[in-house]
Amino acid sequence: MKLLFDQNLSFRLVKALQVEYPDSQHVRDVGLGEASDEAVWRYAAEHGYTVVTKDADFHQRSFLFGAPPKVVWLRCGNASTQVIETLLHRHYKDLLQFSANEEGSFLVIE
Repeated sequence: MKLLFDQNLSFRLVKALQVEYPDSQHVRDVGLGEASDEAVWRYAAEHGYTVVTKDADFHQRSFLFGAPPKVVWLRCGNASTQVIETLLHRHYKDLLQFSANEEGSFLVIE
């Protein structure tokens, strides 16, 4: 499963989560650090990524347009990178099931 971490998340998550989520990237590492949500959305869809974000706008996009890409919306407030890393480790099986579900377009993790 390839995750694309939005600009509101730390680029350090890519390395910290590489065992469970290989081939994941941060938007800044693919030239989208200052890009619009629409540009990130298109890139993720074209390259097979699931967007991971704290931004409700992506959640709304998933309602409007459906997948691809799929969206993981982290509803954890102003959490540290360590807390987010722990959440993504803890919800690994949930993300695998979400990835395999052809009908699901977003997953909320709190």
